[in-house]
Amino acid sequence: MNLQNTFVQPLADFVGQSLRVINVTHKPQSFEYRQIAMSTGIGILVIGIIGFVIAMTAHFLRVI
Repeated sequence: MNLQNTFVQPLADFVGQSLRVINVTHKPQSFEYRQIAMSTGIGILVIGIIGFVIAMTAHFLRVI
C-alpha cells in the first residue's frame, strides 16, 4: 500500500474540510447569542423540573 493513500490523503481531506467549516462559521450577533442563551436556560430549567418531579415522586412512593 502507498503511504500517501493510507495516511497523507485522509489527513489532507480532514484539513480541507476543517478549513471549510472555519470559513463558514461566524461570531453570533447579540440577538443570536441572547436567543441561544435563553433556549439553553429554558432547556436546563425544564430538565431540572422533570428531575425534581421524578425525585419527589420516588421519595413519596418510598415513604408510603
